[in-house]
Amino acid sequence: MSAKSDTQAAAVTAGGNLQSIPNAYTPILIVDDDPGLLMSIRAVLESAGLPEPALVSDGNRIMDLLSEHPFHLVLLDLILPDASGIELLRRMKVDYPDVECLVVTALDDVPTAVEAIKYGAFDYLVKPLKREKLVIAVQNALQRHDLLHKVSMLENGPFFSELSRPEAFSGMISEDLSMARVFHEAETYAANDYNLVITGETGVGKDMLARIIHRLSPRSPGPFMPVSMPALSWTLFENDLFGHSKGAYTGAFAEKKGFFEEAHGGTLFLDEITELDPALQGAILRVIQERELYRLGSTRAKKVDVRIIAATNRDLQEEVRRGRFRSDLYYRLNVCHIHIPPLRERRRDILPLARHFLAKHAAENEKAIGSLDAEAARRLQSYAFPGNVRELENLVASAVLVENGERLTARSLPSTLSGDDPVQGGKGSDLLPLSEVEKRHIQAVLQSTGGNRTRAARILGIGLRTLQRRLNAHPEIAPKWRGMP
Repeated sequence: MSAKSDTQAAAVTAGGNLQSIPNAYTPILIVDDDPGLLMSIRAVLESAGLPEPALVSDGNRIMDLLSEHPFHLVLLDLILPDASGIELLRRMKVDYPDVECLVVTALDDVPTAVEAIKYGAFDYLVKPLKREKLVIAVQNALQRHDLLHKVSMLENGPFFSELSRPEAFSGMISEDLSMARVFHEAETYAANDYNLVITGETGVGKDMLARIIHRLSPRSPGPFMPVSMPALSWTLFENDLFGHSKGAYTGAFAEKKGFFEEAHGGTLFLDEITELDPALQGAILRVIQERELYRLGSTRAKKVDVRIIAATNRDLQEEVRRGRFRSDLYYRLNVCHIHIPPLRERRRDILPLARHFLAKHAAENEKAIGSLDAEAARRLQSYAFPGNVRELENLVASAVLVENGERLTARSLPSTLSGDDPVQGGKGSDLLPLSEVEKRHIQAVLQSTGGNRTRAARILGIGLRTLQRRLNAHPEIAPKWRGMP
């Protein structure tokens, strides 16, 4: 063995500092100024079957060691005498963004740990370290590194033909390669148990993708429990999510399971999570962190084992910046992330989807409509679809009802697709911005429903509360429509 290897293999002290680098490759580096704690963590990880970690007590050595060794994970104490843990984390994530980091904090320093997650830490552990939590956190961080490495490989351009389970996506009709990436990400994330956020505009199919991920996951034998956040009542929030014990309140004649318990062993899908009032978000955060809940009227904790998939049509990071969504809940949910692009950005999908919906609704209405005519196809392809796939299905469904021939013609399409294209201001004019397209489309739908907001929201494929926000964003739309039911 060479002298260099001897030095690396041994625990050496220089100026009172400890450094130990195993001869064999290790993916783990542990940084703490307490040599005794370093040795203790090493013993715990090795006893759990994990690779022998590298150890260092001098925070100033981290960047050099990262340049010399291909570590996947750094376990970093935030309170170091010779360096700022937060500053080290910031530098590490800038220079080595693929390296995961678990931060360790003192009991009274949790806010700093949450700040560290904001800078890119995977999770935090509170001293004194508990053996089981330490091992699980390290295993999860290493798995996430491998997972994100697989996802990063998709940057080279994935193809539908390379999917492992293409039949699982048969319900999401697509030919556009941007969706091939979405499907590959879904397959990759389905194999693990991390919480996941799916983002995308209303109507792109976030709920359908969540169901596919559940079916592909090891949790598929368990339940898939969808919960619409806008539909939850403020007064019944805890009762709906956590359940109640018998006698918890007047009328509680029997115990009741909440959505978390109903999803035990499976997946809980929290749709439009940003609609949840910040005052109620803390209750969900606690269950995620502790993996247990208390039913209303009960003092006995009940363990829950669920994977959470959350969905939103808003920019979740922007909601956090504006104080409308708790940052700590965001970090707990957004371990993995899939974004579904809007239909206008994947126009190769419009006609395959239209033909699929045509066959579906023609069969349901017992009509022998076998195809689209050329003009109908042209109008569909040139339309912006603010309501995305859901709006496309609604348009085709309504056209099927009025079509009497064997081909779906342009005459049968709703008025929103006739005359001036809503993407344009008129023949030969410049393309309109999306906000103007959205405004015109909402106006057209409201006009067709006589100003009935409930029916308009249903046609648009959005919630009534979401429609009200859109109306508030366009004050020039007739006030009478903003005030109607």
